[in-house]
Amino acid sequence: MPELPEVETVRRTLSQLITGKTIRDVTVSLPRIIQRPDDIEQFRLELQGHTIIDVGRRGKFLRIIMDGLVLVSHLRMEGRYGVYDSSEPVEKHTHVIFHFTDGTELRYKDVRQFGTMHLFNPGEEFKMKPLLKLGLEPLDEAFTFEAFKRVIAARKTKIKPALLNQEYVVGLGNIYVDEALFRAGIHPEKLCNELDQEELVRLYEAIVLTLSEAVEAGGSSIKSYVNGQGEMGMFQHSLQIYGRKAAPCVVCGTPVEKSVVGGRGTHYCPSCQLIQTNKTKKKH
Repeated sequence: MPELPEVETVRRTLSQLITGKTIRDVTVSLPRIIQRPDDIEQFRLELQGHTIIDVGRRGKFLRIIMDGLVLVSHLRMEGRYGVYDSSEPVEKHTHVIFHFTDGTELRYKDVRQFGTMHLFNPGEEFKMKPLLKLGLEPLDEAFTFEAFKRVIAARKTKIKPALLNQEYVVGLGNIYVDEALFRAGIHPEKLCNELDQEELVRLYEAIVLTLSEAVEAGGSSIKSYVNGQGEMGMFQHSLQIYGRKAAPCVVCGTPVEKSVVGGRGTHYCPSCQLIQTNKTKKKH
């Protein structure tokens, strides 16, 4: 599933490609993708004549901002957008097409068919699902250490599922949680309320650094992710722990282990990320 860096890369690409374009019509071939409104004809008619002003992001959701409407889109497992000339053949699994007045099209393709689209009046999208209960944005100025500490430090749950919970911090998925925890030297099963101040600082800094580097690299193309121009991300070449089961740790050489934490496959170094107690502290 695309995580924050991949969605941010798609946002940046689409912002360059579709800003200023006016929607002439919309074709929907898989109605269940359109979650709001629940009438496909209404969805199509409401969008006609609207011009795209910008493309934003909230967590893993894209916000296509128009003059009077906002389309909230989640790519889920394998959803992807691409801009094409209307004369180009439509690929299989293309479920929604936004036809622009200049003869180009924004096409949404989704092999797994899990993606969603919600249409709102401007500002209304933050007061309703799916954006209503989203947590802190880790690349925003408001994501301070104190804000991070307030939502994480007192929780009596394992740190990995806590970081995956989009109501606490948005945009983090399996890849970048594993990477951030490794950089911070924290075991994924350690309880949030057992993290000391130093560990919390390391983790906060690791989250910001990992996501920032991933965005600059265009995200990670682990499976089928590409940006709006069909280009792959490059951060997968910089991954230090994710997907490296049995390979030597890049820090200490210990074989990387993989287990299941919170229902998710989890990579960690049993030496660098040893669970610490108040009696035994290990420097990373």
